[in-house]
Amino acid sequence: MKIGFIGLGNVGSKLAGSLLRNKFDLTVNDLDKKITSDFKNRGAKIANNAKELAEQSDLIITCLPSPKICAEVMESNEGVISGLAENKIWLEMSTTDEFEVKRLGKLVLDKKAIPLDAPVSGGCHRAATGNIAIFVGGKRKSFEKILPVLTTMGRKILHTGELGTASILKVITNYLASVNLAALGEAWTVAKKSNLDLNKTFKGIAVSSGNSFVHETESQVILNGSYNINFTMDLVKKDMSLFNDLSKKLKTELEISPFVLDIFKDAEKKYGSRAWSSMVVKRLEDKFDINFRAAGFPEELIDEEKEEKGHEI
Repeated sequence: MKIGFIGLGNVGSKLAGSLLRNKFDLTVNDLDKKITSDFKNRGAKIANNAKELAEQSDLIITCLPSPKICAEVMESNEGVISGLAENKIWLEMSTTDEFEVKRLGKLVLDKKAIPLDAPVSGGCHRAATGNIAIFVGGKRKSFEKILPVLTTMGRKILHTGELGTASILKVITNYLASVNLAALGEAWTVAKKSNLDLNKTFKGIAVSSGNSFVHETESQVILNGSYNINFTMDLVKKDMSLFNDLSKKLKTELEISPFVLDIFKDAEKKYGSRAWSSMVVKRLEDKFDINFRAAGFPEELIDEEKEEKGHEI
């Protein structure tokens, strides 16, 4: 299977890297010529545009920052849809809007090609080792056809149902992670103001009912002071907004979600749209003139689990 990959950002470059590392026939396209040159040096082919990539590939993967950018990549004159043909598969790995992926999916079906949405979850450090989780929405038969590719990029693969269901589940999980991150800021504030040992506090939370994936990962780079979680403030705002917009479309008035979104908007205003998302806790450090520093925590997360071939769950 010839694979084309569009979007070599923080996550996309790592997913594409797993494909390359496992000897797939890979063609890439990205606006950043430095990173495409790096992939070329490692054995990938380079497409001049999305249409050319689609024409040369059986499976076309997009992993892009926003629904707007994905629409441009798909629908422009030199976009993916122009290069599609019967039985080619489009795999949308961006975090996107359910309605948008269905809209684009219809255009893909009009070309007798096959649409699937497949957002990932688990952090960039796990994307780098092929150990990230992948949610997939779309026809079961098409999912099974590309499962060998998915199990190279990720460890735990979940078929969520029809097209768009994976995107809904993804924004739900990102919403929960964002709420947890904002709550951790308050937890660390109380711990610091109470003069607790922050190393012991980290361990205590980790073995308690208050533990979470977000604590085990993001608390480490918060305590280090780098905040480097490889995920930026604008992306959290985008994902939280997708969740909020979905709740409105469902005529479901929420309480926590709008409040937490306002917290991240304030953090983005203070530290910039490209600041690491974990810097949302810095609002409280600055407000109370404290810091959450503790010795022995890494500047950046590294997945120390052995890379394993993935499987469906």
